[in-house]
Amino acid sequence: MSPYKTIVATGFGPTDDVSRVGRFRRRQSHPRLTMWYRIFGRSPDNVPPAALAEHLHAAGLPVEPHFKGDDLGWTVGELRLPGLNTPVLLDRFLAREDDIRDDLNAYAALLETCDYSPNHAQLMEHVALTHQLVTLRKPVDAVDEVALEKLLLEVCRFLAARTAGVYQIDGRGWFAADGTLLLQEY
Repeated sequence: MSPYKTIVATGFGPTDDVSRVGRFRRRQSHPRLTMWYRIFGRSPDNVPPAALAEHLHAAGLPVEPHFKGDDLGWTVGELRLPGLNTPVLLDRFLAREDDIRDDLNAYAALLETCDYSPNHAQLMEHVALTHQLVTLRKPVDAVDEVALEKLLLEVCRFLAARTAGVYQIDGRGWFAADGTLLLQEY
């Protein structure tokens, strides 16, 4: 049993009576003042928040996790790191349940246009076959940018590895689970 207990928080994200459908578009419609990190996982398996917290603690990031979910696993979460004045927000969407297939197809279509990279076709196929999408919002007002960036990258790499995924960072590109740059964004 994990020594890291997932804390269920209230006061953020959708309420328990809100359906999963449509949540993606509401959460992604924020102004582009923030940077988004996205994990495109081919595995439909839920990664337990306690496993994520254990990994982050082992990486020297003593986060306090707060997650909410439903019968299909966690749906929203916050990672609070001492020294940061604002949490990192996470959302988890399932392709079959959350009506995100059009959004995934749009990402795949965008990748199809990136023929300057030899990995664009492989990434396009990966995104088209994605079973779950996890998004992280980078807070714009964090006091410790170094710790924040380490946290965001550790979450991306861990979740990408655990979901047979890749991750994308706005303005930077697409990456393998080990951090290898697969496609530069321009």
